[in-house]
Parts: sequence; structure tokens; C-alpha cells
Amino acid sequence: MQEGPAPAPDVPSRLGQLADLVADGDVVVLSGAGLSTESGIPDYRGETGRRRRAKPMTYQTFIGSAEARRRYWARSYLGWRHIAQARPNAGHRAVAELQRRGLVTGIITQNVDGLHQAAGARDVIELHGGLDRVLCLGCGRRTPRRLLDERLRAANPGWVARVGEINPDGDAVLSDEEIRAFRVVDCADCGGVLKPDVVFFGENVPPARVRDCYALTERAGLLLVLGSSLAVMSGLRFVRHAHRNGIPVAIVNQGATRGDEYALLTLDAPLGPTLTALVAAL
Repeated sequence: MQEGPAPAPDVPSRLGQLADLVADGDVVVLSGAGLSTESGIPDYRGETGRRRRAKPMTYQTFIGSAEARRRYWARSYLGWRHIAQARPNAGHRAVAELQRRGLVTGIITQNVDGLHQAAGARDVIELHGGLDRVLCLGCGRRTPRRLLDERLRAANPGWVARVGEINPDGDAVLSDEEIRAFRVVDCADCGGVLKPDVVFFGENVPPARVRDCYALTERAGLLLVLGSSLAVMSGLRFVRHAHRNGIPVAIVNQGATRGDEYALLTLDAPLGPTLTALVAAL
């Protein structure tokens, strides 16, 4: 009788293999939205994403339409509070602890929520920027999001809206009528258009930031992907780069990813409990 393929190792076995890889140190983490879902922040492509029909704002739409900007800022005015109030979960704390122990030497995140830093991680490269900052497209000045929030509040006295659902980028679903009543403000210095300091869909990550991520990847002993489907090239390229350079890749995610074929090890499991167990095993 011809034997079938050997069964895949169970989760405890794979966790042990992952612990062995991480114990060697020089780990660079590449994290995605799946790491933050346990903090109550939904994603676009994972389980929470599949339950919604959200279409993220694109750079071209934002730049090309004043009405699109009004819609974005009205929805974000309410929705970003959900992001700002989120707290790090066990997965974020585990990554920070691995860095504290000297095992993780770099962190690249596709997330814009700042939760790695809130958990105590240092020198995090925010591949797609951060929602806690605002960029003027006219003069290039960056300012804290809380200052814009104060100005928007002053410009919209008495404006109330009923929030439906919250999207991953702090975008609250509102009615057209509520959006039309919202007033947008421009840069206080030059009157230019304000944009969140994040990379929208259809926008390129700044080249210098990409180069920093490539350089960090090249110095890694292990590239550890956490909570990313790697569906977009902005993250997948670093997995491919590691593979081309003979650097092992391990992926912990709920569900398959576009990078699985390049990985030495994959683990389909919840991030918080798995990373907590990983820290305990080291």
C-alpha cells in the first residue's frame, strides 16, 4: 500500500521548532494587522476583514477630490479614537519582551496603530506610517494628531454622528448626511491639504524607509512574520528578499499567507497565546 504524505507536525511541535530558531537571536519581526486584532482593531483580510465590506481610501481618491477628503476626515474624526484608545495585547508585549532579552534586534510593522511602541518596543520601523501624526502636503510639516483633533472639534461644534463600524485605519462608517455636515480644516501654517501620516493604498512607501527595511532584513538571523497575510507586496518583498539571501523565514498567522512557500516554518495559531507560550519556552 502506498503511503500518503506525512501528517503536519502539531502546534506544540512547531512551537518548539520556533523557539529553537528564536533562541539563536538576531530575529527581525515583520508584523501585520493580525497582531492587533486581539486589541480590538479589525483587519482588512483576516477573519474580521472577511466579515466586513470596507474599501480603504486610496491615495489617488484622497488627493483628487475635496469631497473624498471630507468623507475621510469626518469618518476618521470619530474612528481614530478607537485606534487611540486601543491597548497592546499579549502578542505586542511578547515581542517587546523578546527585544528586551536581546533576541529580537529589529521590528518592521505594517500597522499604523503604534501598539508595538506602547508595549515598550524600541526603534520600530513603521512601514506604512502612523495614525498619531498628520502631514501637510503643502509645506511638509508633521504635527501630532491630537492637535488636529482639537481644531476639528472647534470647527464642528455640535456635530454628532452615529458610528456604524470601525475599519482598520480608524475609519468609522457614517451616513452621507453626517459627512456633508462636517467641516474640514487645512494646515494652520500654509493652508495646505492635510493627510494622515500613513501610506494609503495606491501610494508608495518612502524609498529611504524601504531601504532601511531591506538592510535590517539582510542582517537578520531569522525573519519572523507575525499576523500578516503578506497579501500586498510592501511586506512580501522582505520575505522574498530574506529567502533569496538564505535567511530563514518563520510565519505565525491565522490562515495561509502569500509567503508560505518561502518559509522554513509556518504556524497557524492565535498570535497572543502563541507568542506568550514562545516567550515562556525560551
